[in-house]
Amino acid sequence: MDKKILKAAADTMRELGLSEVRIKDTETEIVLKREIAATVTAVPAVQQSAAQMSAPEEIIIEPAAADWAEVKSPLIGVFYEAAAPDAPPFVRPGDQVKKGDVLCIVEAMKMMNEICAETDGTIIDVCAENGALVEYGQLLFKIAEDK
Repeated sequence: MDKKILKAAADTMRELGLSEVRIKDTETEIVLKREIAATVTAVPAVQQSAAQMSAPEEIIIEPAAADWAEVKSPLIGVFYEAAAPDAPPFVRPGDQVKKGDVLCIVEAMKMMNEICAETDGTIIDVCAENGALVEYGQLLFKIAEDK
């Protein structure tokens, strides 16, 4: 295959931002691939000194383990955060719940099992993903207990 064709293909890839080009003639097939690096530029709203521009810190505020209750899956099944695909989730982080409120559904063997709050409190975290398989004893929710 002619080197001019390969150079033209590489130049075209670069100009158009393509990540892959296939060239095929009767005898040969060539695949050109390149990784396109994504760049994100942040513009600070306020001028900062070099010392202040260190890596951002991630701050997670979570109550001490003694201050929250764990809701674990009582069975193996599929976790659903809502009663239907188009329905809103039963609970979200920050929601207040009362003992007995439905938190989610775990489907096992075509049976829909409601998982309920065992204490009054505030949802800290939903620890399972909608539609994901959960194991027996897997942490589903963290609830900050009302005192």
